[in-house]
Amino acid sequence: MAWHKNFNDNWDKIKDNYDDRFRRMWNYYLLSSAGSFRARKNQLWQIVFTKIDSEMQYKRVI
Repeated sequence: MAWHKNFNDNWDKIKDNYDDRFRRMWNYYLLSSAGSFRARKNQLWQIVFTKIDSEMQYKRVI
């Protein structure tokens, strides 16, 4: 809810770069996320695809 409040409190500073459709979608996203957190029904998944010969190393956390 803090992200939602900060976004709307500062909308006047960024509104020249975005249209009203973006504002409505972003508000929907923020409020949907807040509802999901409150319901404790959300999950976060991160999947990283790399080439077999990649030198990148990722630590697996379970």
